[in-house]
Amino acid sequence: MASYEYLLLTAMLLFSCMQFTSSVPPPEPSVLVDPLSDDFIDHINSLNTTWKAHRNFGNDIPLREIKKLMGVRRSLENFRLPEKSMEDIDIEIPEEFDPREQWPECPTLKEIRDQGSCGSCWAFGAVEAMSDRVCIHSKGKTHFHFSAEDLLTCCSSCGFGCNGGEPGAAWDYWVSTGIVSGGSYNSHQGCQPYAIEPCEHHVNGTRKPCGEGDTPRCVKRCEEGYDVPYGKDRHFGKSAYAVPGSVKAIQKELLLNGPAEAALTVYDDFLHYRTGVYQHVSGGALGGHAVRLLGWGVEDGTPYWLLANSWNYDWGDNGYFRILRGQDECGIESDINGGLPKV
Repeated sequence: MASYEYLLLTAMLLFSCMQFTSSVPPPEPSVLVDPLSDDFIDHINSLNTTWKAHRNFGNDIPLREIKKLMGVRRSLENFRLPEKSMEDIDIEIPEEFDPREQWPECPTLKEIRDQGSCGSCWAFGAVEAMSDRVCIHSKGKTHFHFSAEDLLTCCSSCGFGCNGGEPGAAWDYWVSTGIVSGGSYNSHQGCQPYAIEPCEHHVNGTRKPCGEGDTPRCVKRCEEGYDVPYGKDRHFGKSAYAVPGSVKAIQKELLLNGPAEAALTVYDDFLHYRTGVYQHVSGGALGGHAVRLLGWGVEDGTPYWLLANSWNYDWGDNGYFRILRGQDECGIESDINGGLPKV
């Protein structure tokens, strides 16, 4: 009898295991497929979501090198700027807003920069928005390209240069220390143009492949031929603050003061963004990334934020992308920093 009961119990257990195993859903395709493969891109598009994917990065680029472009250091999250109160600001919020149309006298609003093979997105998102804000708050009278090079190399309190930094600390440095002027690589524009060569963020481009990049050393002088001394070229911020994470608060900030810097978590599928309103649908997390937050709108009934990346014009939608608004997609509404310039 004991033997019979044992065999019966064993059979029941085996049946239960078979039932449980058959009820487990198959692995999500992106788990099994190389995130830089054509199969992964096809899988994204097969989901018929709110955006379309295509190949930006070559499938022969090691994913670890792409990860190095994600330069927001989550280990530095302890640094948090004081949050600006937006509750008492009464302003009508339109359904759509594009600062490039609102302030056409400010050409930096239409610029897309290239961080090269360096995790300097935290610096780029900051200096791009600072440049926009100087023009906006001077009513188009002051055009000043803040130098990503100066901020990247000389702000020791911001983090680790090309190995990542904290966006909030960059805005604090702008107020306390100031940042000189500087354009893109080899532009000879301003005091300190960016010293790291652009790399290829698109499979059909002609630039060198993205690889590893070391942080240039801090040099507190302007390049030869620039006629303003380093110390006198510094421009400062008047204030720096974090923007509350509500949609209305963010919209008020952008309407009144211009673009801000936002951080988000980048997933595998984001690398392949082409058009539409991005939302994460497949793949694992690659790291934290900082971008410039411009405005908002609605596309085919889907609300979005409009943002500029720092991977040159041939990535995404001519360097820009749209992301789902109102649901803190990838953390886009949780970590926004800005400030007011001295003009």
